Amino acid sequence: MIAVIRRGYVDGVLNAPPSKSQTHRFYIAAMLSTGESIIERPSTCSDAKATLDAVKRMGCTVSAERSTVRILSDGVPKPPEDVINCHGSGTTLRILTAVSSLAPGTTILTGNRSLKRRPIHPLLNALKKLGVVCYSAPNERPPIVVIGRTIKAGYVEIGGDLSSQYVSGLLFTLAKVNGRSTIRLTTPLVSKPYVDMTIDVLRMCNVDVYVSENYRLFELNGPSNFKPFRSVVEGDYSSATMFIVAAAITGGRVRINNLRRDSLQADKAIIDVIKTAGCRVEVENDHVVVKGISDTLEPFEFDASDSPDLVPPLTVLASSCKGASIIRGVSRLRFKESDRIEALTSQLSKMGVKIEAYDDYMRIYGSSKIKGAVINPYGDHRIAMACSVMALKAEGETVIRDASCVKKSYPEFFTDLASLGAKVELRRQL
Repeated sequence: MIAVIRRGYVDGVLNAPPSKSQTHRFYIAAMLSTGESIIERPSTCSDAKATLDAVKRMGCTVSAERSTVRILSDGVPKPPEDVINCHGSGTTLRILTAVSSLAPGTTILTGNRSLKRRPIHPLLNALKKLGVVCYSAPNERPPIVVIGRTIKAGYVEIGGDLSSQYVSGLLFTLAKVNGRSTIRLTTPLVSKPYVDMTIDVLRMCNVDVYVSENYRLFELNGPSNFKPFRSVVEGDYSSATMFIVAAAITGGRVRINNLRRDSLQADKAIIDVIKTAGCRVEVENDHVVVKGISDTLEPFEFDASDSPDLVPPLTVLASSCKGASIIRGVSRLRFKESDRIEALTSQLSKMGVKIEAYDDYMRIYGSSKIKGAVINPYGDHRIAMACSVMALKAEGETVIRDASCVKKSYPEFFTDLASLGAKVELRRQL
């Protein structure tokens, strides 16, 4: 499928889609809880479906009706009868690689081509130090084989600058292991809010976790008896960011519902950036209103170490600011669904945006001459969405190839973009 997008602006009201990150964590917590957990309004994106399918394969009884998923579990993951295909979901692979060490048997996890290029050996090394027997393909990437019931409580070190998902996986797992466990990060933690979200879910399930003030030390005393729960998934700031930026660069106005003021989500940081750029923003308990301005936006500097998913939309925002904006903490983006630094640089340059990319930061120059182009998102949902937003400022039409890749996180993206007045046409081919 391709998407054809023409110059325009956005105006209207939208309900933010459910948080993918919170949905993952609710599904995994439900598998580790004894009894029935009820998750209302979960994400239906392909990544969330990968985790739900894995939970089923690991022994849970799952029923879904309308916007509610019920998961019945005895609290102990089972070794699946077949390989768990995580497709393109890094969260599914990384957290369940750790959690599968609790299952009494062998678990094999794999994924698509994109996932197979993403590193996981630091997590495997940490698990091995805790007694887990596990293997990977020769390049230290998926497929992964884990022999369960070999994990023991204890002390383990892992880098915090690699992926917060490693830490989340260890927290979920060690909470179920008999004895006192300590996780020490040898480097400062990146994407800290995602670990906060994991800890929040653990505490909701009656699991006690100690966290040091600098987030370098985590302690658990297991085994914890996870309490089943009933929770509503909150709206997703990561997805909403695309429309917030769309309003900012087109001078439009959007109200996005289901965004909590007190959310732990990392990408809530978009609010402060938009304000710095000069937009008018209203943040209420359950929604956000953004009004763009007709004048040129102000440049900004932003550290994306905790919010890597903000880099694509913020690059688009920077292209509409006067002068140069700088986004730091971007090195990990080379190991996402695509090399996002290269993808943003190559594709937005076709549209007239000048980007200078360095090891761990990008300098983006504002441009008043954005032009339509044929975009290759490299199968990366966030590149496809960001370039679609950029197309709203472009002269002529912009064609997004492989537009269906947005299903990974936001299946309704193009429908919702059109509902706000954008000129979007979906075709099977050019």
